[in-house]
Amino acid sequence: MKRFLLKNQKFLYILLLVILFTTLLVSGCSIQTFPETGKPSQTQTGDNLPEDRSLPSSSSLLEVNFIDVGQADSIFIKFPEGKTMLIDAGNNDDGDKIISFIKKQCVKKLDVVVGTHPHEDHIGAMDDIINTFNIGKIYMPKVTTTTRTFKDVLISIAAKNLKITTAMGGMTIPVEDDVKVEILAPNSAHYEDLNNYSAVIKVTYKSTSLLFTGDAEKLSEEEMLKLGFNLRADVLKVGHHGSSSGTSEEFLSAVSPKYAIISVAKNNDYGHPHKETLRRLAAHGVKVYTTADNGNILVESDGKNIRVGRVN
Repeated sequence: MKRFLLKNQKFLYILLLVILFTTLLVSGCSIQTFPETGKPSQTQTGDNLPEDRSLPSSSSLLEVNFIDVGQADSIFIKFPEGKTMLIDAGNNDDGDKIISFIKKQCVKKLDVVVGTHPHEDHIGAMDDIINTFNIGKIYMPKVTTTTRTFKDVLISIAAKNLKITTAMGGMTIPVEDDVKVEILAPNSAHYEDLNNYSAVIKVTYKSTSLLFTGDAEKLSEEEMLKLGFNLRADVLKVGHHGSSSGTSEEFLSAVSPKYAIISVAKNNDYGHPHKETLRRLAAHGVKVYTTADNGNILVESDGKNIRVGRVN
């Protein structure tokens, strides 16, 4: 009788796993895999990705997805308790790709949306995102442009009766108890270059942290350094697609990252990432990964350890 019960328990357990797997497939929710190999940039000598393979299987993971949108930025974040955040939304033609990626995570609401600055390669598909998902709060710097792209974003915001919260250095964005989200820039109301209006976001989960810099250039970096912000981060989203106009030596020393992610297109017209930037990162021993080489990049943290890998 005991043997019969054990067999039935095992059968029921297997059946439940099959049902769960089938449900996920039918609902369109993705089951993320974590490949063992990837392509670091030429600044690195190793070829294994991820480096850290010891993260325990847990629901309490911070998941940061750098979506491959070519010469643009779009970062989807899933916090440990399920809250979500989107930083930037690629170019105008990237809407379907970003929406599909987010829907595969079984997400219907974006609790926080950040448009770092109103360049097309950062807010291009933001109107599509706003029209598709339920939106909590929207953060953008206080700067306007006359482009059709920017107007489309404003129209989509107004259509849902949403309001823009002005992103400024020194602010915090409430998300979850174990997570701190800070805005470190912009720190002025007037810049000649639109890139320096970029909202710079730092996400800290327990003892790990990530820094997202939009297209912030050296002037913005200098302001953050002078204001004494804690810039230290395990992972740096390199500013302006790896342009030499940012990621200064002083800024990089203050951040002291272990990993750097560059969102960039292959053979782009700008020569990004610039060799000067890659040399600085290499001199600091930073492991650099680009979306051009790896496609969608996933950074996971359990609050203590970080690992980097590729996802479909």
